[in-house]
This record gives sequence, structure tokens and C-alpha cells, in this order.
Amino acid sequence: MDWINLLLIVVILAGLSAWLLIMLRKAPGGARGGEAELPTMESLQTYVTLAINDFTNVNLLDLGLTGEEFERRRNVVAELKSALKSCNSGSLADKIYVKSFISDLLLRGGAVTETNIDHLLPFGQERLLTDTDKFDILLHVYKREHGMQALSVLIETYGLAELKTVIEQGSTESYLVTGEEIRDIYGREAPRLSFEDKLQIVVQRVYQQYKGFGPIDELRDQTIDGVSGGVSGLPAEMRELDHEVELMRTMRDKDSDSGHRSCDSIWIFYRGKSIRLAFLGFGSELELKRVCQNIYRFGSPGQLSEARAYMVNEMQDGSRVVVVRPPFAENWAFFVRKFDLPNLSLERLLNADRISGAELPMKMLDYLMKGAQVTAVTGEQGSGKTTLLMAMVKSIYGTFNLRIQELAFELHLRRLYPERNTLAFRETEKIGGQEGLDLQKKTDGTVNILGEVATDPVAAWAVQMSQVASKFTVFSHHAKTLKDLIWSLRNSLLKTGTFQNERIAEEQVASVIAFDVHLEKQRDGTRYIERLTECVTLEADQEAFAELVRRLDVEQDETSVLKIWARANLDYYRRLTGRSFEARNIIEFRDGAYVPVRRPTSGTVERMAVNMSREDAAEFLEFLDRHWGSEPA
Repeated sequence: MDWINLLLIVVILAGLSAWLLIMLRKAPGGARGGEAELPTMESLQTYVTLAINDFTNVNLLDLGLTGEEFERRRNVVAELKSALKSCNSGSLADKIYVKSFISDLLLRGGAVTETNIDHLLPFGQERLLTDTDKFDILLHVYKREHGMQALSVLIETYGLAELKTVIEQGSTESYLVTGEEIRDIYGREAPRLSFEDKLQIVVQRVYQQYKGFGPIDELRDQTIDGVSGGVSGLPAEMRELDHEVELMRTMRDKDSDSGHRSCDSIWIFYRGKSIRLAFLGFGSELELKRVCQNIYRFGSPGQLSEARAYMVNEMQDGSRVVVVRPPFAENWAFFVRKFDLPNLSLERLLNADRISGAELPMKMLDYLMKGAQVTAVTGEQGSGKTTLLMAMVKSIYGTFNLRIQELAFELHLRRLYPERNTLAFRETEKIGGQEGLDLQKKTDGTVNILGEVATDPVAAWAVQMSQVASKFTVFSHHAKTLKDLIWSLRNSLLKTGTFQNERIAEEQVASVIAFDVHLEKQRDGTRYIERLTECVTLEADQEAFAELVRRLDVEQDETSVLKIWARANLDYYRRLTGRSFEARNIIEFRDGAYVPVRRPTSGTVERMAVNMSREDAAEFLEFLDRHWGSEPA
């Protein structure tokens, strides 16, 4: 038996030696006729692709392995296949595993050595490095110390997120990072790289072309708000036209790294600012198309085609991704929106450390959720509605069951609050938002949260659910004012046929919406709550009108009598002319600070207090008295 085991060992060693010899010959720089061939990035990518394919597709039974070796090798192959499948879906752990495998492959196969690595990228010759090379090196150096905050630290250290008058011959301002800035930063930093540093940079280059997302692969992992591509410059069809080519020449500004091609359009969304990385690009329309075709595939949502020319999905790390393609869009483009879940809090969102009075809206939002008030979060795109919505959920009592309806999973409340009773639904090709909201009524939910009210059916159901299907509802909307919000929801009720009379539909909406939290974004990217508004229904204000009449009977001062009489007449004419609600600003953002404006109505205060615990109700009343005084609104 000993000689049989010895023979098996010899066969195994011979097989491994043969496989390694084949890989060495395939490897750039491997032996070919006794001469060493200098590798290139293209040859490395080809070598890695072939080597990994051979490794994962080999028939293990042909290797004559022992039972233990067979199981070990099979587990390695299975783990690699799983990582290859998930590494481009937003899984950082799988990405690191695949990169580690590529690194070992390049080193053990002799494809990359200390003598030939500078041929792949001229690390020691600054003048030969491209702007992209220098940026990749800088990002790698900063990652060693700052991890996923590397890009943020780089931007803040050198003020790269400042307005510049570069585009359109300096006639307008924009946010962009130029190649000249990257060259200047590289000259100042003069980074020193070890062989391991160089190897990791080369491995990243190989990976991002093999399985990653090209030049945005590392950017997507950084702690930024998002990244997009294909959203500026001229598509290939436009560039082919003579007059477009002439236009491109005349409009070319002093930083012409991109040549105004759509495939060289890369933007990041950083602290509310859209910043173009003018020095970075995909290089070709085919590469942009490849990234677009791969970046949305987590969870197998379906095929992006001419018939279905857009896709909304999420990635494994919770990022939201939208991809569009011709003929629906001018060219291939993608939008990745990230949410900084670990650092999510109202204090951070409202810049409590820099803005005076930030405690005022923070506490009021807390009491709105504890008081079970139907609340709309409104604002333009990128103003922070979804992020604020996620943070507000923390204030909802843990005894309440949460049911969420979204177009694509992006609130991720399970990750933020895993111990709560929470379930999210989303629209699919065969299940619309209306059907999903109807189902929620049968899932013992207490609070309904709508990621975004964007369609008429969902808007109609949001109003109805706020009335009968849940304790209260929280949702986001793109309305600019409370009046616009009420009218938009009213129009949705009319379009869906839920109501036929415009006034009745408006009254229904106004009776449901309790508060509107409106977000704004300044030019410098600062996001804040512009106002917190209470919706007061005029028809339901009979008690207040009776109070006015009573005060009119007992008031002696002539001026006070006139004021009371004027207010009573104003309420009367509002009802007479069809006004069903009044927008009453509770808190406003003025001159860089939050200030209290008008105390919530007594009826609203009473309803909120009833829904709170005894301790919270007492604190709420004390909070109102401290900031607005004890007089009823």
C-alpha cells in the first residue's frame, strides 16, 4: 500500500507541476524560447481571465487528489466562484477576496515581479504617469490611512469641492476636479510606494477591467453620496456630425481632458454637490456600456433591453442604482446613490454642530413621530428626503409594526433597526404599487412608510391608508410647498377616479396631512429643513371660531376687538371662497438658524399628546411652552 500512496503523490505533484508550467507559459513574462517578454496591462488581464477560468472549470477528478485534498480544492473553487458572482454586486468582502486571488496568481505565476512592475505603470517616472495613474496612486496612498474616507479626506484637504469658473470658457461656475489639480497634488504629495503598494494598484487595474466597474470601481466603495456616468459630453452619434464636431472645438475649455465625450463623463455626488471628475473617463463607449450592463445585476432583476430601456435596483451594500440606455436615453448612463447608514442620525443630517437652533427641528420631528402624525417629507432631488426619513423612524415607538412600500429597496430599515417588526415591499413587473399597498392592509402593520409618492395610484392609496389602514403614515414627495403637496395629492385622487368633486378631494387630503417637513439644498451642498409646516383644516376649526366669538363678547379693549373681528371675518371668507386648509409654519430656517414661528394648534397638540407615553407627553408640552410660550395658537 505504501508504494501506491507514493505513486499517487508523484501523480499529484506531476499534475500540479504541469498546470503551473502551463500558467507560467501563459503568463506575460513567462518563458518563450528562453526570452522574457515584458508584460502589459492588457496581457495581464488576458492571463488572469484564462487562469481563473482554468482553475474554476478544471475537472478535479482528473487530478487524482486524495479525499482530503479533493474536498479542500473543491471548497476553494466553490468559494472563488461565489466571490466572482458577487464581487461586482456591491459586496466589498467578495471584491477583496477576488483581488487577493488575482494578486497571488500574478506573483506565483511570475507575471509581476519587482523588476517588471514599473513597466506596467511608470511609477518611478512622474512625467510618464497619466492623470488617471496619479489619481489612482493618491487614492491608494490615502486609503492606507483613511480607508473608505480616503476620497473625502483628499477632497477636503485640497479644497477640491469648491466652485470653479472653468467650463464654457469661464462664463459660468461649476463643481469639477481638473487634471491640473491632480498633477499639482501629486507633485506636493510625492508619494513613496513599496512593491506591495505598486502590486495592489496593478491588481486593482486588472480587477476593475475583469470584474469591476472600470474607473469608478474604487470611487463607488468610498464614503460619498453617489457616483454617475454618461451624463455629460456628446454621444457618439452627435460627434459624428460635422456641426457637432465644430461645436465641440469652439466650446473646448482649458481643461480638455475629456474631449466632451459622453463615455468620459464621470461625476460624484459629495455632500450635496455634483462634482465632475474631468480627468477621469471610461475611454470608450463600449466600456461605459459594459459597466452599465453589469452594475444593476444584483438579485437578477431582469434584462435591460430596448423594450425595457431603464432599470431601478439596489446593490448588496444598500446602494440604489438606476441604469438607462438608448432609445429611451440619449446614451448609456447610470446613477448610483449611496446612503451612509452607519453614521445616520438627525444630528449629522441637520449639521447640529454648525447650525444654531438645530435642536428645535430635531426635537419637533421626534415628537411628530411619537405623536403619530401623518408627515410628508418634501424637497427637490438630492435634498436628503430619503435619508431624513430613515433617521426619523428611530423616533417611532418600538411597539409599532412598520410596513414599507418602495419602488426599489433603499430605506433599508432592517439594517438600521434589525430588532423591530419591519417588512418592506417593492414594485415588480407584475405587482404595482397599488396592489402592494392593498396587501399591506392585511399584514398587521401599525405605521406605513412610503419611500416616495411618485404615481397617482400610490398617492391615492397613501391618502386612503392614512385615513383607515394604519395609525399614521410617513412618506416623501417632490412638492415645493404644502399647497403644492395638497393640490398634487388632490389631483391624483381625481385622476384615479377616487373622487369626482375637486373640493371634496382637497378636503380629504387636507384632513389627512398633518405636517410637511420641507428640505432645501444650498449651492454649496448644505442641506437643511427650510420649514416645518402644520396643515390646519379650516372646516374643522369650529371650536376655534367659537372661541373667537366668546373672546369678542368679553373683550373690552377696542383694538383687541377689531383684531378678533378681523380674524373671524378672515376665516369666514376663506371658507366662503373654497379654501379648505391653511399652511401654518411652526419652525423656519432664517439667517442661518432655526427659529420658532407659531405654536401648533391646540387640537393638534392634544392629539399628539394622547398618542405619547405619559413622560413624553409632559416633555412635549414643556418643550412647546419653552419655545412658543403657553398661549394657544
